[in-house]
Amino acid sequence: MNIKKAGEQIKNTVRAYLAKDESGRPLIPQHKQRPIILMGAPGIGKTEIISQIAAELDIGLLTYSMTHHTRQSAMGLPIIRQKQFEGETFEATEYTVSEIIAAVYAMMERSGVRSGILFLDEINCVSETLIPVMLQFLQYKEFGGRKLPQGWIVVTAGNPPEYNSSVREFDTVTWDRLKRIDVEPDLAVWKEYAYASGMHGAVVSYLKIKPQNFYRIDKTASGRSFVTARGWDDLSRVLKVYEKLGIDADKELVGQYLQSRQIAEDFAAYYELYRKYESDYRVGDILAGKADDAITERAEQAGFDERYALLGLLLEAVGTRCGELLARDGDMMLLKKELAAVKAECESGGNAAELLRKSAQQLGEKRDRQLSANNLSKAADDSLLWRSEKLTCYARSVGEGFEGAKAAFGEDTNAFLAQTDSARENLDNLFRFCSGAFGTGQELLIVLTEVAANPNTAKFIGLYGCDEYYKYDKELMFHERRLTVLDELESIKQARGEQA
Repeated sequence: MNIKKAGEQIKNTVRAYLAKDESGRPLIPQHKQRPIILMGAPGIGKTEIISQIAAELDIGLLTYSMTHHTRQSAMGLPIIRQKQFEGETFEATEYTVSEIIAAVYAMMERSGVRSGILFLDEINCVSETLIPVMLQFLQYKEFGGRKLPQGWIVVTAGNPPEYNSSVREFDTVTWDRLKRIDVEPDLAVWKEYAYASGMHGAVVSYLKIKPQNFYRIDKTASGRSFVTARGWDDLSRVLKVYEKLGIDADKELVGQYLQSRQIAEDFAAYYELYRKYESDYRVGDILAGKADDAITERAEQAGFDERYALLGLLLEAVGTRCGELLARDGDMMLLKKELAAVKAECESGGNAAELLRKSAQQLGEKRDRQLSANNLSKAADDSLLWRSEKLTCYARSVGEGFEGAKAAFGEDTNAFLAQTDSARENLDNLFRFCSGAFGTGQELLIVLTEVAANPNTAKFIGLYGCDEYYKYDKELMFHERRLTVLDELESIKQARGEQA
């Protein structure tokens, strides 16, 4: 299955393992909770999906790569203690607390979380001396005689032997005690993640043209040649930072993330053109409705690759902007609720400034707890920081009454609505430019397809509207023609892949 379906399976399993009866006992006893094992090729997002699940369920997350552990660090060090048995004294071996079990208790203490996921990566690549210890842990949830605390779920990950020569096969007895989920790379599912995470437009548009280069692991005379989803994700992040710092990204940099010489060189050449088109076409002017005749004429005469890159640039810009505003929309709603709570306390005689500062402090404490539990996503972190800063700012601008905070929030609301108006106009201008340059051909249908597929633009249009989108969606019978356009694109991609 793909990583999205695997994530749903894991989340449902964790919820089931954490469910309790009326007496507070687990509906599935801990010794019957089969550890989950994700089996799949490297770099397809196994670790990332576990982080997302911990954040969604607001539980702790502790991650270990088992290839870095020895028998002693996992199980604990042996110590000799004297024991009394039936009146006689014996020397018996015990163990110090396992580093892993100790880390679970330490997280619980500093964060206050009582439930979580213990994620053990590369579980089937442990050293020979660690194998018996790991098999015992998978069956009984204990290291060195000390059990994993109740409420903590064991999730593991491993690579099939064809991807890692260090893999050690589990026997049937062990497999019969695990909940196995096999995961395969899936570009369509990865695109959903790419949109949501703000993947670099060059990466997204390149993989639309050459989907065969999304995930490849090949054996060559000099070793393995490979490109993974993780590689594209990490490359996207570094490209954005390089651009922000004004550092040129060359094929050597690309090759450090895409470890296939052919694909790295191909993408590097595409990226160079992508940046050139970004400058030549003045994307900001197009979205502001200020594209001159020369830009429109050049787009009209451009070849397929150039047109596709231009569409990628435009879609990246509007998608990023819509995503930012959707996040801020959620922040504004939460801030409104927090202000309502402050107002209610003010009506009971509370001091507005003190209550606002207290509310900001509580957000900071919540952030610290989630950081300690390792379950704070970037989006949630940005939200907590922004709201805390706003509440602190409001506290400085009010006296003992609440009216000053209300007025400040009203100003922020008006500024936000002006930004949504601007983003909606950008979307309208995107469609106007494409129809002016390409008519109602496949380019406009591609834009309609991608705007509908990107959750940021689709949700933004659902909330705030976009006249031009609705116009062409109706005129071109988008839903009826979309499949035909996708088929045509797939044929072009396959032809280009065969030529490569």
